[in-house]
This record gives sequence, C-alpha cells and structure tokens, in this order.
Amino acid sequence: MAPSDDQALVTALRNGDEATFAALVTRYHASLRRVARTFVSSDASADEVVQDTWAAVLHGIGEFEGRASFKTWLFRILVNRAKTRGVREARIVPESSLASDDDAGTDGPTVDPARFTSKGHWASPPQRWEAMTPESLLLRDELVVQLQTAIAQLPARLASIVVMRDALGWSSEEVCNVLEIAETHQRVLLHRARARLRAMLETYKNHG
Repeated sequence: MAPSDDQALVTALRNGDEATFAALVTRYHASLRRVARTFVSSDASADEVVQDTWAAVLHGIGEFEGRASFKTWLFRILVNRAKTRGVREARIVPESSLASDDDAGTDGPTVDPARFTSKGHWASPPQRWEAMTPESLLLRDELVVQLQTAIAQLPARLASIVVMRDALGWSSEEVCNVLEIAETHQRVLLHRARARLRAMLETYKNHG
C-alpha cells in the first residue's frame, strides 16, 4: 500500500482489503485518539469516538469523492463525532452558542498586564516558546502530567489546534482543512493556545 496514493487506498478499502485497513489503523489510530481526547471528557470516550470513526470510514468509503485528501476526510469524520460527543458530555458547547472565547479573544488579554512595567516593557519576560514546545516537554518526565493537564484545561478548539500543530507536527494547511477554518483564524487560535499553555507551565515551574 502506498499511503500517499489516495485513489489506490480508496480502491483497496472499497474492495475490502483487510491489510490496507489494518495499515491505516496502525498509521492513524494514535493520532485520532489524541485529537479526539481534546474534545471529550475521558480516555474511554475518546476510544469510542475513534471506533465510531473507523466504522464510519468503512461504511462511507463508497461516498468518498476525493475533494480533500483521505487524511483530511478521515479526521473530519473524527472531529465531527468528537464534537457531538463533547457537547453531550459538556466538554464543549455548541459552536452556534460560543461566545467568543476561541474566536474573538474577548475573554481577556493573552498575557497578564501585571507582567509589564508602566512603560510597556516586560517586568517578567516569558521563556521562549521554542524552548518549551510540547515535544521537548514530553521528554521531561516531571512535566508530562502538567502538560497533559494544561492541554485538558484549554477550550476544545484551542486544545485540538495545539495538539495537531505542536504534538502531531501538522502544517497549518492540514489543520485548516480538517477544522475548515481560515489560516488567519488558525494562527490566532494557535497563538492563544500556546500563550495559555506557557502561562500554566510557567506557574507550575515557579511554584513546583
């Protein structure tokens, strides 16, 4: 199987090729679970969402039209199911009733104003984000639980974006395609997610 060849992949799945399906599960299952977990309230719920997603892939592969890549189609199925489950579990609120926490940023400044002097300079400069990426933090055993807890405390959309970009290494284009949002919107949400995680982790490091 050539994973990058969507047409061959889809044809194999439509023909009931079990080896192709098994390879897909091996390739994507862990990533699907990580993304699902950002929308739902427990690991068990994430597992159920992923299982539902695989079932939907098998059931709906005949309707795949190739307008997006197979990966994008797969993760859109997952996100739609995870959002529905998250609403039911009160992990997220329906998008139609979102105030603007994720979108317009009216929930307050990204950085605490107390960290600036009266002249607008840093009183307590933050550590560079590049030195505190989730990838590097995951290598430090003492911060793993704190990072996971911090991500779980983010609104679902912010959590999903930071997991896709910084933990799974997706491009901004891939994230935009899956979540069906504009690149500028994705960039704002990613910045807000990173800022919140940085603040949470700095608090832990300063008081841990």
